[in-house]
Amino acid sequence: MKSTLETLSPTRVRLDVKVPYAELGEYVDAAYKKVGASVTIPGFRKGKVPNAMIDQRVGRQAVIDEAINFAIQDFYVAAARENDVLVVGRPTVDAIDFVDNEKLDFSVEVNVRPDVTLPDFSKIEISVDNVEVSDKDIDEQIDELRARFGTLNTVERAAANGDFVTIDLTARIDGAEVDGGKANEISYEVGSNKMIDNLDEALVGMSAGDTKTFTSQLVGQKDGESGEIDIVLKAVKERELPTLDDSFAKLASEFDTVAELRSDFTERLSRVKKMEQGAQARDLLVEKLLADLDIPVPDDIVLEEVNDHLEGEGRMEDAEHRAEVDGQVRASIKSDFLFDSIVKAEEVQVNEIELTEYLIRMSQRYGMGPEQFAQELQKAGQISQVVAEVTRAKALASVLARITVLDKSGNKVELEALRPQEAPDAPVVE
Repeated sequence: MKSTLETLSPTRVRLDVKVPYAELGEYVDAAYKKVGASVTIPGFRKGKVPNAMIDQRVGRQAVIDEAINFAIQDFYVAAARENDVLVVGRPTVDAIDFVDNEKLDFSVEVNVRPDVTLPDFSKIEISVDNVEVSDKDIDEQIDELRARFGTLNTVERAAANGDFVTIDLTARIDGAEVDGGKANEISYEVGSNKMIDNLDEALVGMSAGDTKTFTSQLVGQKDGESGEIDIVLKAVKERELPTLDDSFAKLASEFDTVAELRSDFTERLSRVKKMEQGAQARDLLVEKLLADLDIPVPDDIVLEEVNDHLEGEGRMEDAEHRAEVDGQVRASIKSDFLFDSIVKAEEVQVNEIELTEYLIRMSQRYGMGPEQFAQELQKAGQISQVVAEVTRAKALASVLARITVLDKSGNKVELEALRPQEAPDAPVVE
């Protein structure tokens, strides 16, 4: 096989592929087997019909057409690999020239990832926020700790934000109770906004024994259907926080004094805010690269994705929304091209240890075991997507280590710790 590449635009190429007939033999044989398995000829078992008989009954051209369909995909993939083409989307076969027992020539046009000229990262400077831990930050952390050790006392007054209430809820649509729409003896913190839209507003001002009905969207109903929610408030409880003294510090932590506890919170928050500096630097770097670099995007792929999105929403004729989605799709594809260019330039690969660490972190976020989480990803066909995500994160951490990051006060911020450590003995994940 021989192939040549013609660049039609920064995001589209044409591959001309020439295949000698000798390399088509296995495809012709496979085509005869497939056609023969579907042909019934008296005196011959299915799959055992001679090729000459198939030519006579079905026609050799039908076999050749089947063989070409098999062959084009494989030789196209080989030609793309040979020319180092990173394809995007589905190819279009532009022309086919087949001469029996001689050759198969065909041309394919396909969208490709554009060549992106990346800057010298050592010359880039990014400014991030200072690491500042205020007394208010520490007080909030300590109040959260005190809340865990607080006690709930029943009070005879109207509910207010921050109170805990015991309630019964019943959901109805057009007066009929929703299937599974009744729940009793629910403990809920007023103002937490963790259950049903408009529930907090309805509860404020209610007292034990009061009932109220309000309207809200119901989870699990088609098209976000709204319904009426009946509330029965059974009790109002006020949280009483323990006194903040050294005795509390000993009870709630490994420290003997409040001063030591506050010092520990200061250190912990400082570490968190330093990590936030790294995340901010990453986001600002990506934002700068996208703004500074000319990264073309294939218009036909954008149009296809936009149409799929709008069709799913039933808003094909909404010109304003189309423009909004078009911008979002272009930005997303542009980001993908940028990340893939960085991965290629940095020659980044991920190994099984790095992938496993990522799966463990993500499984914890979803409350699942790592093996179960990996199985769910496998079922959804998202393993390759996860590998790409880990690879891109590693590549971005690599270039972050080379840029200059200063805080607002002009102090240099070291981000080398963000770069994942190599695990040379682990096999690479393709």
